[in-house]
Amino acid sequence: MSHELSLSALYADGTPCPFFELELNEGGATATCTAAEPLEAGIRVELALAPTDDPRWLVPGVFYGENRVKAGTRIYPRFTPGHVDVERMESDAWSFRADRCATPAVFAAAGALVTTEESPLGQSGVGFAYVDGRPLLRLHFPYREEPLRYDGTEAPAPPDVRTYRWSPGERIQVAFTVHESDDRVAILRGVLRPFEDPGWVDFEQAAELAAWGLYRWHYRADPPRLMETAAFDLAAHGERDNMHVSWVSGAPYAYALLRHGLRVGNDAYVDAGSAVLDHIAANLTPGGTFWAQWTSEKGWTTGWHPDRTRLHARTLADAALFLLRAARLTGRAEWAAAVDSNLDVACQTQREDGAFPDAHRVETGEAVSWDGTAGMAWIPALVEAGRIEEARRAGEYYTRFDAWHGAPEDVDLAPTSEDGYAAVMAFVTLEDWETARRAADWMLTFRYTYDVAFSPQTFLGAYGFRTRGADQASPVNQHLHNFGLVCLPEMVRLARATGDVHYLETTRENLACFRQFIAREDGDFNAYRGMVAERYFQTDYIEAKGMLGMLSHAWCIGVLLDACEHALELGL
Repeated sequence: MSHELSLSALYADGTPCPFFELELNEGGATATCTAAEPLEAGIRVELALAPTDDPRWLVPGVFYGENRVKAGTRIYPRFTPGHVDVERMESDAWSFRADRCATPAVFAAAGALVTTEESPLGQSGVGFAYVDGRPLLRLHFPYREEPLRYDGTEAPAPPDVRTYRWSPGERIQVAFTVHESDDRVAILRGVLRPFEDPGWVDFEQAAELAAWGLYRWHYRADPPRLMETAAFDLAAHGERDNMHVSWVSGAPYAYALLRHGLRVGNDAYVDAGSAVLDHIAANLTPGGTFWAQWTSEKGWTTGWHPDRTRLHARTLADAALFLLRAARLTGRAEWAAAVDSNLDVACQTQREDGAFPDAHRVETGEAVSWDGTAGMAWIPALVEAGRIEEARRAGEYYTRFDAWHGAPEDVDLAPTSEDGYAAVMAFVTLEDWETARRAADWMLTFRYTYDVAFSPQTFLGAYGFRTRGADQASPVNQHLHNFGLVCLPEMVRLARATGDVHYLETTRENLACFRQFIAREDGDFNAYRGMVAERYFQTDYIEAKGMLGMLSHAWCIGVLLDACEHALELGL
């Protein structure tokens, strides 16, 4: 048999506990404690699959294949067959608590186990192991985090193993489903239940609040910039008075403010957005690209990578795309010229196989590295600028990937939800619907398909925050964020081109989720009107589960504003 399902009871140390009767039944399994005295134990469900050299692990939002490539410099959990090094976070067996997962599920080459976040034994867990070439998929009730607990730092924390205190004769049912196939898309869609919009405000109200928040709390006029962060309490220590040209600030959000200002007739917003775009367009590097970041200490500089001579391709490419859209909206020739300069550099460095570099040299614009897929972000700007041949060649190269990685500056070569957004934007723009669907399906593995259970004593619990539709940032940054809104128009276009209503529904859910927690008035959730947080802590990562990051971020407000403008235009 290629699939073998087994049940076991375990003590905290992982050794078998014999005092149980275990039986499979429809929808899960039943465990009955046969001990004469109360005891502490947990239940493990294990599905053994056929031997394979390529397990193709997937724990949605948490683990993707190898998860960390060997060349990656950021330390976080990595799969290494036949090798365990806890200090390096390398192992051939991993287990996680369920609320880390966008869907509490674990997949391998030809099977899957799916459960729910909570069971009568407490929070559930998922995991896997690779033994003698055979993938083992695991569920734990309650959860086990082994061989370490990942807390968001590069220092491994001790394992977090939970047990349940059983009474003699106690009988409990745990729920899960077993899938003897690898149809990941169908399985993940199959867990969805009817959705109710939890948004606090409608599209028009959200746009109005976001525009105000971006202008009032993040715009600074001398020089014109969108300050990356502002503290909810306005304390100086919460400000990051820097501006990336895209990604966490800059052109995409200045464009959104400009676009909104033109629609509603607010000259202050139009002037502010235009001034920021002027500042970006007028300051190119010697190599002909944008700088990555302006800082209050150093002026124009290279962003968050420690190499001070390199500029991250995705940061430059997104700035080019949104500055181009602003130029088309206003007819500003100098903005279009700045975009052309950047696209010239991209095309000059494009390899014969179509690939773009991950980063460019400040002084010359030359390629620095080719390890990831960050250069894919040039494709939408190239298409919108009419450079179709170069865009198509790039599309032919990047369509070879099953997963993409390296889009954000801060996590090196990790797979992230942001890579999914970049892929969707690229392939929808190319009208490569087959690859665009594959990109969207991969991106949606980061999207929460359920509402995490929060204690009512926590901040998110007290406000009734609903997590369905939010995205896990990445296996490195295990918090929820709203960056998926950046590709809302592309997801709508994909849904309408393919007739697949799921893409439209999950996009609506994404926007609905983040019409929560935009401050409706001064003092709302301890913020000022129009502020939006970056981090929603749905699991044990950096902060406690149920906490909300108390910084307003320019990009979080900006993507919400842009998405609402599109939603109004597209009739969502």
